[in-house]
Amino acid sequence: MADHTPTGPVELGAKMDYAEHDRTYAGFIMLAKYGSLFCLAALIAMAFGFFAGGFFSATILFVLILAAGGFILR
Repeated sequence: MADHTPTGPVELGAKMDYAEHDRTYAGFIMLAKYGSLFCLAALIAMAFGFFAGGFFSATILFVLILAAGGFILR
């Protein structure tokens, strides 16, 4: 006899891999959070370095913002 279990797209009745879906979604959310934090910290540090300080003070501010933001976003 032929096997009649659905193997095509979900729209046609195939089963979804919900565990893989959840892992992908969690990875996307983590990347979005920490990517946004990195961009924000870079912009603030560049503005600080340009207007108020120099390269080294901007680098220290960048690291501090990343550390504080990483602690908050955990």
